[in-house]
Amino acid sequence: MQESNSTSEPRVLIALARQGDSGALGRLLEVYRRYVQIMASIHLDRSVRHRLSASDIVQETFVQALRNFDQFRGTTEPELLQWIRRIAASRMAMASRQFHSQRQNVRLEESLNEAMESWSDHIANTIGTRGSSPSQQVSKREQAVLLANALAELPDDYREVILLRHFQDLPFAAIAEQMGRSLDSVKNIWVRAIRRMRELIVDYST
Repeated sequence: MQESNSTSEPRVLIALARQGDSGALGRLLEVYRRYVQIMASIHLDRSVRHRLSASDIVQETFVQALRNFDQFRGTTEPELLQWIRRIAASRMAMASRQFHSQRQNVRLEESLNEAMESWSDHIANTIGTRGSSPSQQVSKREQAVLLANALAELPDDYREVILLRHFQDLPFAAIAEQMGRSLDSVKNIWVRAIRRMRELIVDYST
């Protein structure tokens, strides 16, 4: 039997999870798998990626969230996302400190969390359709989650261009060199990628 939309909404799953429903908690975290994956792929220290992947960060974040969900005091999706971001940022900061043999640096964790909170602003204006803001288009869901889901749905070359252009702020010429493509090819891929993201955002928000 297919689960109804009402019982799979984040607010409902949060309420069930707070009542001790472990199944609901598992389903709730799965809603944010792509979100955490994208966050980790963008913000994980490059110097540690040879021994720790974005998928590892997702797994460690979810394990800690499952273990410590009783410490979550919120009731809404934005509050839950903030809590999950802090866990993920903590795991990435810890990995960076261990690799560089640094003492614990709370500011590093805070800066990672701040960067993760504001990540969607990098492309929000770009994917918005004329006459409406992305926040208006996706008002039914947390915008950052929908953007992450849309990025995950893109073909690899589309996603790579978006990440290089809007998260690493690389010019098209540098992207073309890194991807081994012509400048015109990269620009065309970018246009198609933005168009596809707009379509996906509309699909998710209806």
